[in-house]
Amino acid sequence: MEFQVSNKAKLWTTVLMVVGIVFTGIGVVMAMGEGGHLGQKFMANMLVNSFFFFAIGISAMFFLALQYATETAWFVAVKRIVEAIAGYLPIGMGFMLVTLLTLSFMHGGHVYMWMDSDIMTNVESDHYDELAAGKGAYLNLPFFWVRTLVYFAVYYLFWKGFRDRSLQQDANPADAVNLHFLNYRRGALFLVFFAVFSSTSAWDWIMSIDVHWFSTLFGWYIFAGAWCSAMVVMVLTTLYLKKLGYLPKVNESHIHDLGKWTFATSFLWSYMFFSQYMLIWYANIPEETTYYLMRIENYKLVYFGMFFVNFVFPMLVLMSRDAKRNAGILTVIGIIILIGHWLDAWVMVMGGSMGPTASFGPMELGLGLLFTGLFVKIILNNLTKAALTSVNDPFLDESLHHEI
Repeated sequence: MEFQVSNKAKLWTTVLMVVGIVFTGIGVVMAMGEGGHLGQKFMANMLVNSFFFFAIGISAMFFLALQYATETAWFVAVKRIVEAIAGYLPIGMGFMLVTLLTLSFMHGGHVYMWMDSDIMTNVESDHYDELAAGKGAYLNLPFFWVRTLVYFAVYYLFWKGFRDRSLQQDANPADAVNLHFLNYRRGALFLVFFAVFSSTSAWDWIMSIDVHWFSTLFGWYIFAGAWCSAMVVMVLTTLYLKKLGYLPKVNESHIHDLGKWTFATSFLWSYMFFSQYMLIWYANIPEETTYYLMRIENYKLVYFGMFFVNFVFPMLVLMSRDAKRNAGILTVIGIIILIGHWLDAWVMVMGGSMGPTASFGPMELGLGLLFTGLFVKIILNNLTKAALTSVNDPFLDESLHHEI
């Protein structure tokens, strides 16, 4: 069945984007009136949203590759939803490129202090930072951009390959099995690249904001949060399509499996949060604890609040089998989890870039709504570009008879 975006959906996504633009404009005017930090605040918020939604897209592609590499059958019924979310990647990479390029031309814009030559290389400068300069072999603009462009090139090539082969399966039934095995091999290969890139890109784009700080768990922490957010988007999209009468063959067992993945990745993220925090708290080394001191002193309610939301809510509500099959429960909990992970990204970026001067106002709300509207609009548009069911996938029949 072909999907068509309803006028109501078009209206709501447009409203979200327009409201987001209005609030962002109000926030810009307010920041100008306050007499400072406008560029820093705007670019930090751009980084929050560019990275958060890009991370959801790449995590959806990771999930797609994981299912290919493990030859999982049940997900075939919802494969086009995963592909539609992963299809945000080209747009997400565009926003990331614009944001990072702008910050590079702004010498870091007080977001990435290591992009400022006075801090990293000019020994005569009053702003020279010996500790930051010691990381100059890795944190320098040429090497940073080489890594970033390699990430994007690899991600784009794999995404295009997965998408093209998926569409070719629909058009060429005789080649369906061969295409499946090619996806199987490419999926396994992508996981090898992603195992490295998911951590190094997290170091480059987020951890380097706190240039004096480092954590060997940080890449896994970022990955777990992005994966959980992607699973929530998959759940919400599937439930939305079911509500409209699409995907009649997607049953409660498919919903249950998506709910289980949401539940599991929430616990994975919570485990990473606790492990990173506990080890640094127990060691009590000043250069490590500075990350937490900044956030606990200035963002205590948001910082521990988002942990509470992302751990306790899934644990208490999604533990039971029935809850994972209930559209209402999954929708409410999913939206709460998604907001919690957006706040996590906001605290990570703002804590390192603006510290105690950060505040949550119209600009933060506006850019969040603008990106949300655009993200939903792109996913819905991607769903219209192919049949909602991959008709010639070798595992389709098994997926349609999935019962647990």
